[in-house]
Amino acid sequence: MQADEAKSAGVLQRAFAVIRALGESQAEGSRVTTLAKAVGLTQATVHRLLQGLIAEGVVEQDESTKRYRLSVDFFALAAQASNPSNMRTLCRPALLRLCASLGDTIFLLVRSSFDAVCLDMCEGPFPIRSFTGDIGGRVALGVGQGSLAILAFQPEAEREEIIRFNVPRLRAYGVLDEVYLRTEIERVRKLGYAGRNTGVLEGMAGVAVPIFDRNGCAVAALSVGTLAARLTDDRLPTVVELLKRQAEQIGPQTNPFDVAMRRPMHGLTRALTTQPLA
Repeated sequence: MQADEAKSAGVLQRAFAVIRALGESQAEGSRVTTLAKAVGLTQATVHRLLQGLIAEGVVEQDESTKRYRLSVDFFALAAQASNPSNMRTLCRPALLRLCASLGDTIFLLVRSSFDAVCLDMCEGPFPIRSFTGDIGGRVALGVGQGSLAILAFQPEAEREEIIRFNVPRLRAYGVLDEVYLRTEIERVRKLGYAGRNTGVLEGMAGVAVPIFDRNGCAVAALSVGTLAARLTDDRLPTVVELLKRQAEQIGPQTNPFDVAMRRPMHGLTRALTTQPLA
């Protein structure tokens, strides 16, 4: 019995090694020889494993190229798994902790195409103004600390497309142009956070850090909005450290298939309409 269990476990481990190798391959897929080399198994063993995975519907073979790749059914299955909590639920405790510790308003922003959307916030005691306003507010990526923190850490090709599209939109804010935006992006990438009063919202200041998913992509940001007088040079390092600590805890738990990460407004609407009445 133990021998059979050990054999089954070994087959399972090898099958998942093949799945991982397929996940790391290019979109066009991989050949048996390439997969065998990647996982350290014979071509015959990898071929048997692939046939089993095809039978289960999680792998498919391109008839023309004979390359193997993960199937659509695999990704559909993954979409039902991962972290069962949505982004708002996952981040809410962090927002409450930060708000209590800092005494300032905390925002959770996520990317939505060329914009950032305020998915949640926890209000502090000081009256402030922000670019996104209330929950559900939207702002062009690059405007405000939270959206700048997200934009700065996008893959270079995507970042360039966003800049190209958003520069005409940023001009509506008066003090923002492409040179300024690129300078700020480099500054954020160097420091690891966005934290500078642009002067667009008089008397207001903020600081934000990106939330990275397991692949190192900035999918969201934690941001503090406060009075300029409260975000002094002496206080800034403490605020940044607290934000980073929470962001680092959240990042590995994010579900890339969470509807809030793909369609923030849809996820936000669903979250708000399903909350129990007080």
